[in-house]
Amino acid sequence: MPTTHEVFNQAPPLTDFSTADEPALLEALRRFGADRREAAADGPDPRAEAAAEVLRLGALAGSREVQELARSVEERPPRLHTHDRYGHRVDEVEFDPAWHRLMATAVEHGLHAAPWAEPRGDAHLLRAAKFYVWTQAEAGHSCPVSMTYAAVPALRAEPGLAAAYEPLLAARAYDFGLRPPLGKAGLVAGMSMTEKQGGSDVRANTTRAVPSPADGGGPYGSGGGGAEPYRITGHKWFTSAPMSDVFLTLARTEEGPTCFLLPRVLPDGTRNGLRLQRLKDKLGNRSNASAEIEYEDALAWRVGPPGRGVRTIVEMVNVTRLDCVLGSAAGMRVGLRQALHHTAHRRAFGATLAEQPLMRNVLADLALESEAATVLGLRLAAALDRARAGDAGEAALRRLGLAAAKFWVCKRGSAHAAEALECLGGNGYVEESGMPRLYREAPLLSLWEGSGNVAALDVLRALTREPGALDAYLAEVDLAAGADRRLDAAVAALRTELAGLAAAGPEDAQLGARGLAERMTLVLQGALLVRHGADAVADAFCASRLGGDWGRTFGTLPSGTDFGAVLRRARTEGAAEAPTGAGGGRVRAAV
Repeated sequence: MPTTHEVFNQAPPLTDFSTADEPALLEALRRFGADRREAAADGPDPRAEAAAEVLRLGALAGSREVQELARSVEERPPRLHTHDRYGHRVDEVEFDPAWHRLMATAVEHGLHAAPWAEPRGDAHLLRAAKFYVWTQAEAGHSCPVSMTYAAVPALRAEPGLAAAYEPLLAARAYDFGLRPPLGKAGLVAGMSMTEKQGGSDVRANTTRAVPSPADGGGPYGSGGGGAEPYRITGHKWFTSAPMSDVFLTLARTEEGPTCFLLPRVLPDGTRNGLRLQRLKDKLGNRSNASAEIEYEDALAWRVGPPGRGVRTIVEMVNVTRLDCVLGSAAGMRVGLRQALHHTAHRRAFGATLAEQPLMRNVLADLALESEAATVLGLRLAAALDRARAGDAGEAALRRLGLAAAKFWVCKRGSAHAAEALECLGGNGYVEESGMPRLYREAPLLSLWEGSGNVAALDVLRALTREPGALDAYLAEVDLAAGADRRLDAAVAALRTELAGLAAAGPEDAQLGARGLAERMTLVLQGALLVRHGADAVADAFCASRLGGDWGRTFGTLPSGTDFGAVLRRARTEGAAEAPTGAGGGRVRAAV
Protein backbone atom coordinates (compact mmCIF):
# COMPACT_ATOMS: atom_id res chain seq x y z
CA MET A 1 0.00 0.00 0.00
CA PRO A 2 1.36 3.48 -0.80
CA THR A 3 2.91 5.23 2.16
CA THR A 4 0.51 8.13 1.64
CA HIS A 5 -2.17 5.94 3.20
CA GLU A 6 -0.33 5.54 6.47
CA VAL A 7 -2.66 6.76 9.25
CA PHE A 8 -1.13 8.80 12.04
CA ASN A 9 -2.04 11.76 14.25
CA GLN A 10 -5.59 10.48 14.63
CA ALA A 11 -7.35 9.69 17.91
CA PRO A 12 -7.86 5.98 18.58
CA PRO A 13 -11.44 4.66 18.86
CA LEU A 14 -13.16 5.64 22.08
CA THR A 15 -14.78 2.44 23.25
CA ASP A 16 -15.11 0.14 26.26
CA PHE A 17 -15.27 2.97 28.79
CA SER A 18 -17.82 3.76 31.51
CA THR A 19 -20.31 6.58 31.11
CA ALA A 20 -20.51 6.64 34.91
CA ASP A 21 -16.82 7.54 35.16
CA GLU A 22 -17.61 11.01 36.48
CA PRO A 23 -17.05 12.44 39.98
CA ALA A 24 -19.92 14.96 39.78
CA LEU A 25 -22.40 12.16 39.08
CA LEU A 26 -21.26 9.79 41.81
CA GLU A 27 -20.86 12.54 44.38
CA ALA A 28 -24.37 13.85 43.70
CA LEU A 29 -25.82 10.36 43.90
CA ARG A 30 -24.30 9.82 47.34
CA ARG A 31 -24.96 13.33 48.62
CA PHE A 32 -28.55 13.86 47.54
CA GLY A 33 -29.61 10.37 48.52
CA ALA A 34 -27.77 10.22 51.84
CA ASP A 35 -30.37 11.83 54.06
CA ARG A 36 -33.16 9.67 52.69
CA ARG A 37 -31.61 6.24 53.17
CA GLU A 38 -30.73 4.24 56.20
CA ALA A 39 -28.86 0.96 56.41
CA ALA A 40 -28.84 -1.60 59.16
CA ALA A 41 -25.66 -1.45 61.21
CA ASP A 42 -24.64 -4.91 60.08
CA GLY A 43 -26.01 -4.64 56.54
CA PRO A 44 -24.72 -3.25 53.25
CA ASP A 45 -24.60 0.49 52.71
CA PRO A 46 -27.48 1.24 50.32
CA ARG A 47 -25.65 4.31 49.02
CA ALA A 48 -22.77 2.15 47.86
CA GLU A 49 -25.21 -0.33 46.36
CA ALA A 50 -26.81 2.49 44.37
CA ALA A 51 -23.41 3.66 43.12
CA ALA A 52 -22.53 0.10 42.13
CA GLU A 53 -25.76 -0.18 40.09
CA VAL A 54 -24.94 3.02 38.24
CA LEU A 55 -21.36 1.91 37.63
CA ARG A 56 -22.46 -1.43 36.17
CA LEU A 57 -24.90 0.25 33.81
CA GLY A 58 -22.34 2.90 32.86
CA ALA A 59 -19.82 0.23 31.92
CA LEU A 60 -22.43 -1.45 29.74
CA ALA A 61 -23.40 1.85 28.09
CA GLY A 62 -19.79 2.52 27.08
CA SER A 63 -19.13 -0.98 25.83
CA ARG A 64 -18.27 -1.75 22.23
CA GLU A 65 -21.35 -3.97 21.96
CA VAL A 66 -23.78 -1.23 22.96
CA GLN A 67 -22.01 1.29 20.73
CA GLU A 68 -22.70 -1.05 17.81
CA LEU A 69 -26.37 -1.30 18.81
CA ALA A 70 -26.59 2.49 18.85
CA ARG A 71 -24.98 2.73 15.42
CA SER A 72 -27.36 0.12 14.04
CA VAL A 73 -30.56 1.84 15.18
CA GLU A 74 -29.35 5.16 13.80
CA GLU A 75 -28.59 3.67 10.39
CA ARG A 76 -31.75 1.53 10.25
CA PRO A 77 -34.60 3.76 11.40
CA PRO A 78 -38.12 2.41 12.03
CA ARG A 79 -40.40 1.63 9.09
CA LEU A 80 -44.16 2.03 8.98
CA HIS A 81 -46.38 -0.73 7.57
CA THR A 82 -49.94 0.53 7.22
CA HIS A 83 -51.27 -2.57 5.40
CA ASP A 84 -50.35 -6.20 4.97
CA ARG A 85 -49.89 -7.88 1.59
CA TYR A 86 -53.61 -8.56 1.32
CA GLY A 87 -54.70 -4.97 1.94
CA HIS A 88 -55.70 -5.29 5.60
CA ARG A 89 -54.81 -2.42 7.94
CA VAL A 90 -52.05 -3.45 10.30
CA ASP A 91 -50.58 -0.09 11.45
CA GLU A 92 -47.31 -1.59 12.62
CA VAL A 93 -43.87 -0.06 13.08
CA GLU A 94 -40.91 -2.30 12.31
CA PHE A 95 -37.73 -1.71 14.32
CA ASP A 96 -34.20 -2.93 13.94
CA PRO A 97 -33.53 -5.77 16.43
CA ALA A 98 -30.95 -3.56 18.11
CA TRP A 99 -33.76 -1.22 19.19
CA HIS A 100 -35.43 -4.00 21.15
CA ARG A 101 -32.17 -4.92 22.84
CA LEU A 102 -31.67 -1.32 23.97
CA MET A 103 -35.26 -1.08 25.18
CA ALA A 104 -35.03 -4.37 27.05
CA THR A 105 -31.88 -3.25 28.86
CA ALA A 106 -33.46 0.07 29.85
CA VAL A 107 -36.57 -1.64 31.20
CA GLU A 108 -34.66 -4.38 33.00
CA HIS A 109 -32.63 -1.71 34.80
CA GLY A 110 -35.77 0.13 35.88
CA LEU A 111 -35.38 3.29 33.80
CA HIS A 112 -39.09 3.32 32.95
CA ALA A 113 -41.84 3.37 35.61
CA ALA A 114 -40.14 1.05 38.09
CA PRO A 115 -39.32 3.78 40.69
CA TRP A 116 -43.01 4.40 41.35
CA ALA A 117 -43.31 0.86 42.70
CA GLU A 118 -40.15 0.89 44.81
CA PRO A 119 -40.23 1.76 48.53
CA ARG A 120 -36.69 3.12 48.75
CA GLY A 121 -36.45 6.79 49.61
CA ASP A 122 -34.23 7.71 46.67
CA ALA A 123 -35.77 5.59 43.93
CA HIS A 124 -36.15 8.53 41.55
CA LEU A 125 -32.67 9.85 42.19
CA LEU A 126 -31.16 6.44 41.47
CA ARG A 127 -33.31 6.11 38.36
CA ALA A 128 -32.19 9.59 37.23
CA ALA A 129 -28.52 8.65 37.57
CA LYS A 130 -29.06 5.45 35.60
CA PHE A 131 -31.10 7.26 32.94
CA TYR A 132 -28.26 9.78 32.64
CA VAL A 133 -25.55 7.15 32.08
CA TRP A 134 -27.61 4.90 29.83
CA THR A 135 -29.05 7.55 27.52
CA GLN A 136 -25.47 8.57 26.69
CA ALA A 137 -25.29 5.34 24.70
CA GLU A 138 -28.32 6.08 22.48
CA ALA A 139 -30.84 8.84 23.06
CA GLY A 140 -33.71 7.86 20.76
CA HIS A 141 -35.10 4.95 22.73
CA SER A 142 -35.17 7.08 25.88
CA CYS A 143 -38.38 8.67 24.55
CA PRO A 144 -40.72 5.68 25.18
CA VAL A 145 -38.79 4.92 28.37
CA SER A 146 -39.48 8.45 29.59
CA MET A 147 -43.13 8.39 28.51
CA THR A 148 -43.69 5.19 30.46
CA TYR A 149 -42.03 6.77 33.50
CA ALA A 150 -44.24 9.83 33.28
CA ALA A 151 -47.52 8.01 32.65
CA VAL A 152 -47.91 6.71 36.20
CA PRO A 153 -48.56 9.98 38.08
CA ALA A 154 -51.16 10.98 35.49
CA LEU A 155 -52.81 7.56 35.57
CA ARG A 156 -53.19 7.80 39.34
CA ALA A 157 -55.93 10.37 38.76
CA GLU A 158 -58.12 7.30 38.05
CA PRO A 159 -57.37 4.79 40.85
CA GLY A 160 -59.07 1.85 39.16
CA LEU A 161 -57.03 2.23 36.00
CA ALA A 162 -53.87 2.75 38.02
CA ALA A 163 -54.51 -0.47 39.95
CA ALA A 164 -54.84 -2.42 36.71
CA TYR A 165 -52.02 -0.86 34.67
CA GLU A 166 -49.41 0.52 37.02
CA PRO A 167 -47.94 -2.88 38.02
CA LEU A 168 -47.41 -3.67 34.34
CA LEU A 169 -45.97 -0.26 33.52
CA ALA A 170 -43.52 -0.70 36.41
CA ALA A 171 -42.67 -4.34 35.62
CA ARG A 172 -39.07 -4.93 34.57
CA ALA A 173 -40.11 -6.91 31.52
CA TYR A 174 -39.98 -5.63 27.94
CA ASP A 175 -42.76 -7.45 26.11
CA PHE A 176 -42.99 -6.00 22.60
CA GLY A 177 -45.86 -6.97 20.31
CA LEU A 178 -49.47 -6.27 19.42
CA ARG A 179 -51.42 -8.10 22.12
CA PRO A 180 -54.03 -7.07 24.72
CA PRO A 181 -52.10 -5.05 27.31
CA LEU A 182 -53.49 -6.64 30.47
CA GLY A 183 -52.24 -10.02 29.26
CA LYS A 184 -48.63 -8.89 28.77
CA ALA A 185 -45.68 -9.18 31.13
CA GLY A 186 -44.87 -5.47 30.93
CA LEU A 187 -46.14 -2.36 29.18
CA VAL A 188 -44.76 0.68 27.42
CA ALA A 189 -46.79 3.91 27.35
CA GLY A 190 -46.89 6.70 24.79
CA MET A 191 -48.33 10.22 24.64
CA SER A 192 -50.75 11.55 22.07
CA MET A 193 -51.54 15.17 22.86
CA THR A 194 -50.43 17.54 20.10
CA GLU A 195 -52.65 18.57 17.20
CA LYS A 196 -51.67 20.46 14.08
CA GLN A 197 -53.76 23.53 14.86
CA GLY A 198 -52.69 23.78 18.51
CA GLY A 199 -49.12 22.68 19.12
CA SER A 200 -48.34 23.45 22.74
CA ASP A 201 -51.81 24.98 23.14
CA VAL A 202 -53.46 21.69 24.07
CA ARG A 203 -56.69 23.52 24.94
CA ALA A 204 -57.16 24.05 21.19
CA ASN A 205 -57.78 20.30 20.93
CA THR A 206 -60.44 19.32 18.38
CA THR A 207 -60.35 15.52 18.86
CA ARG A 208 -63.76 14.49 20.19
CA ALA A 209 -64.73 11.92 22.84
CA VAL A 210 -68.26 10.71 23.49
CA PRO A 211 -69.40 8.38 26.30
CA SER A 212 -69.90 4.77 25.24
CA PRO A 213 -71.91 2.94 27.91
CA ALA A 214 -72.24 -0.06 25.63
CA ASP A 215 -68.57 -0.81 26.22
CA GLY A 216 -69.19 -1.33 29.96
CA GLY A 217 -67.58 0.25 33.01
CA GLY A 218 -63.93 -0.07 33.88
CA PRO A 219 -61.17 -1.09 31.50
CA TYR A 220 -62.43 -3.68 29.03
CA GLY A 221 -65.79 -3.77 30.77
CA SER A 222 -64.57 -5.26 34.06
CA GLY A 223 -62.67 -4.00 37.09
CA GLY A 224 -60.78 -0.75 36.98
CA GLY A 225 -62.82 1.00 39.62
CA GLY A 226 -65.58 2.02 37.23
CA ALA A 227 -63.56 4.08 34.76
CA GLU A 228 -65.87 5.41 32.07
CA PRO A 229 -65.45 4.17 28.48
CA TYR A 230 -65.52 6.65 25.60
CA ARG A 231 -65.20 6.55 21.83
CA ILE A 232 -62.61 8.94 20.36
CA THR A 233 -62.37 10.40 16.86
CA GLY A 234 -59.78 12.91 15.70
CA HIS A 235 -56.30 13.63 14.39
CA LYS A 236 -53.02 13.89 16.31
CA TRP A 237 -50.10 15.70 14.69
CA PHE A 238 -47.41 14.18 16.94
CA THR A 239 -47.75 10.93 18.83
CA SER A 240 -44.69 9.83 20.74
CA ALA A 241 -43.74 6.18 20.48
CA PRO A 242 -46.68 4.89 18.36
CA MET A 243 -45.62 1.27 18.97
CA SER A 244 -46.56 1.60 22.65
CA ASP A 245 -49.14 -0.63 24.32
CA VAL A 246 -51.23 2.20 25.76
CA PHE A 247 -51.44 5.94 25.24
CA LEU A 248 -52.44 8.88 27.32
CA THR A 249 -54.32 11.21 25.03
CA LEU A 250 -56.42 14.35 25.19
CA ALA A 251 -59.86 14.67 23.62
CA ARG A 252 -62.68 17.15 24.05
CA THR A 253 -65.85 16.17 25.88
CA GLU A 254 -68.83 18.40 26.60
CA GLU A 255 -67.00 19.56 29.74
CA GLY A 256 -63.77 20.42 27.90
CA PRO A 257 -60.35 18.78 27.29
CA THR A 258 -60.20 15.45 29.08
CA CYS A 259 -57.45 12.87 29.52
CA PHE A 260 -57.95 9.26 28.41
CA LEU A 261 -56.11 5.94 28.44
CA LEU A 262 -56.27 4.34 25.02
CA PRO A 263 -54.97 0.81 24.31
CA ARG A 264 -53.58 -0.12 20.94
CA VAL A 265 -55.10 -3.61 21.08
CA LEU A 266 -58.54 -4.46 22.51
CA PRO A 267 -59.16 -7.39 24.90
CA ASP A 268 -60.40 -9.67 22.14
CA GLY A 269 -57.15 -9.16 20.23
CA THR A 270 -58.55 -6.84 17.59
CA ARG A 271 -56.85 -3.55 16.79
CA ASN A 272 -58.27 -0.42 18.30
CA GLY A 273 -59.23 2.43 15.97
CA LEU A 274 -55.74 3.96 15.88
CA ARG A 275 -54.48 4.53 12.34
CA LEU A 276 -50.85 5.44 11.71
CA GLN A 277 -50.86 7.88 8.80
CA ARG A 278 -47.12 8.47 8.53
CA LEU A 279 -43.91 8.60 10.54
CA LYS A 280 -42.33 12.01 10.92
CA ASP A 281 -39.09 12.61 9.02
CA LYS A 282 -37.24 14.35 11.84
CA LEU A 283 -33.99 16.29 12.13
CA GLY A 284 -32.68 13.85 14.73
CA ASN A 285 -34.05 11.21 17.11
CA ARG A 286 -34.09 8.97 14.06
CA SER A 287 -34.09 5.66 15.89
CA ASN A 288 -37.39 6.55 17.56
CA ALA A 289 -40.71 6.60 15.75
CA SER A 290 -42.98 9.63 15.98
CA ALA A 291 -46.25 9.42 14.12
CA GLU A 292 -49.16 11.35 12.77
CA ILE A 293 -52.28 9.35 13.63
CA GLU A 294 -56.04 9.24 13.23
CA TYR A 295 -58.45 7.97 15.86
CA GLU A 296 -61.45 6.29 14.26
CA ASP A 297 -64.03 5.56 16.92
CA ALA A 298 -61.23 4.32 19.18
CA LEU A 299 -62.12 2.92 22.58
CA ALA A 300 -60.56 4.66 25.60
CA TRP A 301 -61.14 5.18 29.32
CA ARG A 302 -61.37 8.50 31.06
CA VAL A 303 -58.48 9.45 33.37
CA GLY A 304 -59.41 12.07 35.94
CA PRO A 305 -62.45 14.37 35.97
CA PRO A 306 -64.05 15.35 32.66
CA GLY A 307 -62.90 18.73 31.42
CA ARG A 308 -59.79 18.62 33.63
CA GLY A 309 -57.47 16.88 31.21
CA VAL A 310 -54.86 19.62 31.15
CA ARG A 311 -54.59 19.55 34.93
CA THR A 312 -54.37 15.76 34.83
CA ILE A 313 -51.37 15.77 32.50
CA VAL A 314 -49.47 18.56 34.29
CA GLU A 315 -47.69 16.10 36.55
CA MET A 316 -46.82 13.98 33.53
CA VAL A 317 -45.30 17.03 31.86
CA ASN A 318 -43.25 17.83 34.96
CA VAL A 319 -41.85 14.31 35.07
CA THR A 320 -40.91 14.30 31.41
CA ARG A 321 -39.29 17.71 31.83
CA LEU A 322 -36.97 16.15 34.36
CA ASP A 323 -35.86 13.71 31.68
CA CYS A 324 -35.39 16.59 29.24
CA VAL A 325 -32.92 18.15 31.67
CA LEU A 326 -31.20 14.84 32.35
CA GLY A 327 -31.07 14.01 28.64
CA SER A 328 -29.52 17.39 27.84
CA ALA A 329 -26.95 16.89 30.59
CA ALA A 330 -26.19 13.43 29.21
CA GLY A 331 -25.69 14.86 25.72
CA MET A 332 -23.29 17.46 27.11
CA ARG A 333 -21.29 14.72 28.78
CA VAL A 334 -21.10 12.78 25.51
CA GLY A 335 -19.84 15.82 23.63
CA LEU A 336 -17.35 16.72 26.33
CA ARG A 337 -15.98 13.18 26.46
CA GLN A 338 -15.49 13.07 22.71
CA ALA A 339 -13.79 16.48 22.71
CA LEU A 340 -11.46 15.54 25.55
CA HIS A 341 -10.56 12.27 23.89
CA HIS A 342 -9.88 13.73 20.47
CA THR A 343 -7.85 16.70 21.67
CA ALA A 344 -5.76 14.51 23.97
CA HIS A 345 -4.51 12.51 20.96
CA ARG A 346 -4.50 14.97 18.06
CA ARG A 347 -1.28 16.97 17.72
CA ALA A 348 -0.73 20.39 16.16
CA PHE A 349 2.09 22.93 16.40
CA GLY A 350 4.26 20.61 18.47
CA ALA A 351 1.79 19.63 21.17
CA THR A 352 -1.54 17.89 21.60
CA LEU A 353 -4.58 20.07 21.04
CA ALA A 354 -5.52 19.61 24.69
CA GLU A 355 -2.25 21.29 25.70
CA GLN A 356 -2.89 24.40 23.63
CA PRO A 357 -4.00 27.31 25.88
CA LEU A 358 -7.05 28.34 23.89
CA MET A 359 -8.30 24.77 23.50
CA ARG A 360 -7.90 24.30 27.25
CA ASN A 361 -10.18 27.29 27.71
CA VAL A 362 -12.80 25.79 25.41
CA LEU A 363 -12.63 22.36 27.02
CA ALA A 364 -12.82 23.76 30.55
CA ASP A 365 -15.81 25.90 29.59
CA LEU A 366 -17.59 22.86 28.14
CA ALA A 367 -16.77 20.96 31.34
CA LEU A 368 -18.33 23.67 33.52
CA GLU A 369 -21.54 23.63 31.51
CA SER A 370 -21.70 19.84 31.67
CA GLU A 371 -21.15 19.53 35.41
CA ALA A 372 -23.60 22.32 36.26
CA ALA A 373 -26.32 20.62 34.19
CA THR A 374 -25.64 17.21 35.74
CA VAL A 375 -25.72 18.40 39.34
CA LEU A 376 -28.89 20.42 38.79
CA GLY A 377 -30.68 17.51 37.11
CA LEU A 378 -29.86 15.14 39.96
CA ARG A 379 -30.83 17.71 42.59
CA LEU A 380 -34.26 18.05 40.96
CA ALA A 381 -34.61 14.25 40.86
CA ALA A 382 -33.90 14.18 44.59
CA ALA A 383 -36.60 16.83 45.05
CA LEU A 384 -39.09 14.42 43.47
CA ASP A 385 -38.16 11.74 46.01
CA ARG A 386 -38.51 14.17 48.87
CA ALA A 387 -41.81 15.53 47.56
CA ARG A 388 -43.17 11.96 47.48
CA ALA A 389 -42.18 11.67 51.13
CA GLY A 390 -44.38 14.66 51.94
CA ASP A 391 -41.94 17.58 51.81
CA ALA A 392 -44.00 20.48 50.45
CA GLY A 393 -40.95 22.71 50.08
CA GLU A 394 -39.20 20.18 47.88
CA ALA A 395 -42.35 19.80 45.78
CA ALA A 396 -42.43 23.57 45.26
CA LEU A 397 -38.70 23.71 44.45
CA ARG A 398 -39.10 20.95 41.91
CA ARG A 399 -42.04 22.69 40.24
CA LEU A 400 -40.24 26.01 39.75
CA GLY A 401 -36.75 24.58 39.30
CA LEU A 402 -37.82 22.21 36.54
CA ALA A 403 -39.51 24.95 34.53
CA ALA A 404 -36.40 27.14 34.70
CA ALA A 405 -33.98 24.26 34.06
CA LYS A 406 -36.08 23.01 31.15
CA PHE A 407 -35.65 26.41 29.53
CA TRP A 408 -31.95 27.00 30.12
CA VAL A 409 -30.23 23.62 30.33
CA CYS A 410 -32.01 22.24 27.28
CA LYS A 411 -31.19 25.35 25.27
CA ARG A 412 -27.55 25.09 26.25
CA GLY A 413 -27.46 21.53 24.96
CA SER A 414 -27.47 22.65 21.31
CA ALA A 415 -24.73 25.23 21.78
CA HIS A 416 -22.66 22.73 23.74
CA ALA A 417 -22.99 20.07 21.04
CA ALA A 418 -21.93 22.52 18.33
CA GLU A 419 -18.81 23.57 20.24
CA ALA A 420 -17.87 20.00 21.14
CA LEU A 421 -18.21 19.00 17.49
CA GLU A 422 -15.95 21.87 16.49
CA CYS A 423 -13.27 20.58 18.86
CA LEU A 424 -12.95 17.59 16.53
CA GLY A 425 -12.64 19.85 13.49
CA GLY A 426 -13.60 18.23 10.20
CA ASN A 427 -13.46 14.82 11.86
CA GLY A 428 -16.47 15.84 13.94
CA TYR A 429 -18.50 16.79 10.88
CA VAL A 430 -18.60 13.28 9.43
CA GLU A 431 -21.22 10.78 10.52
CA GLU A 432 -18.72 8.14 11.60
CA SER A 433 -17.61 10.32 14.50
CA GLY A 434 -21.08 10.22 16.09
CA MET A 435 -21.00 13.98 16.61
CA PRO A 436 -23.58 14.83 13.90
CA ARG A 437 -26.02 12.47 15.63
CA LEU A 438 -25.41 14.29 18.92
CA TYR A 439 -25.82 17.67 17.21
CA ARG A 440 -29.10 16.67 15.55
CA GLU A 441 -30.47 15.24 18.77
CA ALA A 442 -29.78 18.26 20.97
CA PRO A 443 -32.62 20.59 19.87
CA LEU A 444 -35.28 17.95 20.55
CA LEU A 445 -35.04 18.27 24.32
CA SER A 446 -35.57 22.00 24.11
CA LEU A 447 -38.70 21.42 22.01
CA TRP A 448 -40.13 18.41 23.83
CA GLU A 449 -42.70 19.21 26.55
CA GLY A 450 -42.79 22.88 25.68
CA SER A 451 -40.27 24.92 23.69
CA GLY A 452 -38.35 27.85 25.13
CA ASN A 453 -41.21 30.33 25.35
CA VAL A 454 -43.54 27.79 26.93
CA ALA A 455 -40.98 26.88 29.60
CA ALA A 456 -40.12 30.52 30.32
CA LEU A 457 -43.78 31.45 30.69
CA ASP A 458 -44.22 28.46 32.98
CA VAL A 459 -41.58 29.98 35.26
CA LEU A 460 -43.80 33.06 35.56
CA ARG A 461 -46.82 30.85 36.16
CA ALA A 462 -45.06 28.96 38.94
CA LEU A 463 -43.91 32.20 40.57
CA THR A 464 -47.39 33.71 40.59
CA ARG A 465 -49.65 30.70 41.06
CA GLU A 466 -47.72 28.07 42.99
CA PRO A 467 -47.72 28.77 46.75
CA GLY A 468 -44.28 28.48 48.26
CA ALA A 469 -42.40 28.07 44.96
CA LEU A 470 -40.34 31.25 45.27
CA ASP A 471 -39.72 30.73 48.98
CA ALA A 472 -38.46 27.20 48.31
CA TYR A 473 -36.17 28.39 45.53
CA LEU A 474 -34.68 31.20 47.63
CA ALA A 475 -34.25 28.88 50.60
CA GLU A 476 -32.23 26.52 48.41
CA VAL A 477 -29.90 29.17 47.00
CA ASP A 478 -29.53 30.82 50.42
CA LEU A 479 -27.85 27.65 51.69
CA ALA A 480 -24.77 28.88 49.78
CA ALA A 481 -24.92 32.43 51.15
CA GLY A 482 -21.56 33.92 52.04
CA ALA A 483 -19.51 31.32 50.19
CA ASP A 484 -18.87 33.33 47.02
CA ARG A 485 -19.21 37.09 46.58
CA ARG A 486 -20.27 36.80 42.93
CA LEU A 487 -23.01 34.35 43.81
CA ASP A 488 -24.15 36.61 46.66
CA ALA A 489 -24.31 39.58 44.29
CA ALA A 490 -26.27 37.58 41.71
CA VAL A 491 -28.75 36.42 44.35
CA ALA A 492 -29.23 39.99 45.59
CA ALA A 493 -29.88 41.25 42.05
CA LEU A 494 -32.28 38.40 41.42
CA ARG A 495 -34.20 39.17 44.61
CA THR A 496 -34.63 42.76 43.45
CA GLU A 497 -35.84 41.59 40.06
CA LEU A 498 -38.30 39.14 41.58
CA ALA A 499 -39.61 41.76 43.99
CA GLY A 500 -40.39 44.02 41.03
CA LEU A 501 -42.14 41.26 39.13
CA ALA A 502 -45.40 41.77 41.00
CA ALA A 503 -45.50 45.43 39.94
CA ALA A 504 -44.74 44.66 36.31
CA GLY A 505 -47.61 44.44 33.87
CA PRO A 506 -48.35 41.14 32.08
CA GLU A 507 -46.67 42.29 28.87
CA ASP A 508 -43.48 43.44 30.59
CA ALA A 509 -43.34 40.23 32.62
CA GLN A 510 -43.60 38.16 29.44
CA LEU A 511 -40.97 40.21 27.67
CA GLY A 512 -38.50 39.45 30.43
CA ALA A 513 -39.47 35.82 31.05
CA ARG A 514 -36.57 34.26 29.15
CA GLY A 515 -33.96 36.37 30.88
CA LEU A 516 -35.50 35.62 34.26
CA ALA A 517 -35.53 31.86 33.63
CA GLU A 518 -31.89 32.00 32.54
CA ARG A 519 -30.76 33.95 35.60
CA MET A 520 -32.73 31.78 38.02
CA THR A 521 -31.16 28.64 36.58
CA LEU A 522 -27.62 30.02 36.66
CA VAL A 523 -28.01 31.16 40.26
CA LEU A 524 -29.34 27.75 41.29
CA GLN A 525 -26.51 25.98 39.46
CA GLY A 526 -23.97 28.31 41.05
CA ALA A 527 -25.37 27.69 44.52
CA LEU A 528 -25.19 23.91 44.04
CA LEU A 529 -21.62 24.03 42.71
CA VAL A 530 -20.45 26.34 45.51
CA ARG A 531 -21.88 23.98 48.11
CA HIS A 532 -21.02 20.67 46.53
CA GLY A 533 -18.62 21.04 43.59
CA ALA A 534 -14.87 21.15 43.35
CA ASP A 535 -13.43 24.55 44.28
CA ALA A 536 -11.98 25.20 40.82
CA VAL A 537 -15.27 24.36 39.11
CA ALA A 538 -17.36 26.51 41.45
CA ASP A 539 -14.95 29.43 41.17
CA ALA A 540 -14.82 29.36 37.38
CA PHE A 541 -18.60 28.98 37.09
CA CYS A 542 -19.31 31.91 39.38
CA ALA A 543 -16.68 34.09 37.72
CA SER A 544 -18.04 33.45 34.24
CA ARG A 545 -21.77 32.80 34.53
CA LEU A 546 -22.52 35.05 37.51
CA GLY A 547 -19.62 37.53 37.74
CA GLY A 548 -19.75 38.66 34.13
CA ASP A 549 -16.14 37.70 33.34
CA TRP A 550 -17.16 35.76 30.25
CA GLY A 551 -17.83 36.28 26.57
CA ARG A 552 -20.70 35.09 24.43
CA THR A 553 -19.10 31.86 23.25
CA PHE A 554 -17.44 28.89 24.91
CA GLY A 555 -13.73 29.33 25.47
CA THR A 556 -13.91 32.81 27.00
CA LEU A 557 -13.21 31.95 30.63
CA PRO A 558 -11.02 34.47 32.51
CA SER A 559 -7.27 33.95 32.59
CA GLY A 560 -7.31 33.32 36.34
CA THR A 561 -9.28 30.09 35.89
CA ASP A 562 -7.60 26.97 37.26
CA PHE A 563 -7.83 25.18 33.93
CA GLY A 564 -5.74 22.24 35.06
CA ALA A 565 -7.99 21.41 38.01
CA VAL A 566 -11.20 21.77 35.97
CA LEU A 567 -9.87 19.54 33.20
CA ARG A 568 -8.47 16.90 35.54
CA ARG A 569 -11.91 16.56 37.09
CA ALA A 570 -13.55 16.41 33.66
CA ARG A 571 -11.22 13.69 32.38
CA THR A 572 -12.04 11.55 35.44
CA GLU A 573 -9.36 8.91 35.08
CA GLY A 574 -10.40 6.33 37.64
CA ALA A 575 -13.42 8.30 38.79
CA ALA A 576 -15.61 5.21 38.59
CA GLU A 577 -14.58 4.32 42.11
CA ALA A 578 -17.14 4.51 44.88
CA PRO A 579 -17.15 3.38 48.50
CA THR A 580 -18.72 0.04 49.24
CA GLY A 581 -20.32 -1.14 52.44
CA ALA A 582 -19.01 -1.77 55.92
CA GLY A 583 -15.85 -3.39 54.61
CA GLY A 584 -14.60 -0.04 53.36
CA GLY A 585 -13.31 -1.47 50.07
CA ARG A 586 -13.92 0.08 46.68
CA VAL A 587 -15.78 -1.06 43.61
CA ARG A 588 -14.80 -0.18 40.04
CA ALA A 589 -16.86 -0.53 36.92
CA ALA A 590 -15.84 -3.56 34.90
CA VAL A 591 -15.17 -2.43 31.35
